[in-house]
Amino acid sequence: MTKRYWVIGGEYQDPDFRALIPGTEKMSGPFEDERKARTEWTRLTCCPERATATTRYSIAAETVH
Repeated sequence: MTKRYWVIGGEYQDPDFRALIPGTEKMSGPFEDERKARTEWTRLTCCPERATATTRYSIAAETVH
């Protein structure tokens, strides 16, 4: 089994991070290793197009059979 990685997130409605603002969702990937996904995560979180305190991204791992 192998894994692939995705970077997902966007701008949330409030600092509770429970609901994304429609239209701000982003998904990048798949990445073949976690290091490449982390590089993309860093790009999105440290150099956002529109910096807000309610923007958040996460790395999700998917097991491929």
